[in-house]
Amino acid sequence: MQAIIATLGYVLSPDRREVLMVRRDTRPDDLHYGKYNGLGGKLEPDEDVVSGLRREIREEAGLECTAVDLAGTVSWPGFGRGGANWFGFLFRIPAWTGTPPAGNDEGSLHWVPVADVLAGRVPMWESDRHFLPLVFADSPTAFHGVMPFADGKALSWSYTL
Repeated sequence: MQAIIATLGYVLSPDRREVLMVRRDTRPDDLHYGKYNGLGGKLEPDEDVVSGLRREIREEAGLECTAVDLAGTVSWPGFGRGGANWFGFLFRIPAWTGTPPAGNDEGSLHWVPVADVLAGRVPMWESDRHFLPLVFADSPTAFHGVMPFADGKALSWSYTL
């Protein structure tokens, strides 16, 4: 089965203490319903990953990315509907212009303290807690991980730097 290629971006506040997240709360049938997540989505066939990320951030938050840092990649075999495999490019977005709206088609947008995200005080995929410390590290190093899924749960997590 071919992997769905996607981007996942973490828009940081100017002081880097908060991150813009979407609370998926518009469609009760959403696989992510009620969970907070970074912004992003599927890559279009004619896009490179940075162009795809910039488009997704523009569509979901009305922001223009002026700086983009690759945090890492994650392979999520079995994550999607029907066991679809996903492969994600994760980015930090430390600089941007614009003002995000209150929400988008997927949910409401919130500035969330990074400390609360890392401490587990924000409802999200339990599995995100494995890679988010690498995304928000004080001295980040690009990582490349794999997190197989079955029945909506991560089976394992491994990565290299």
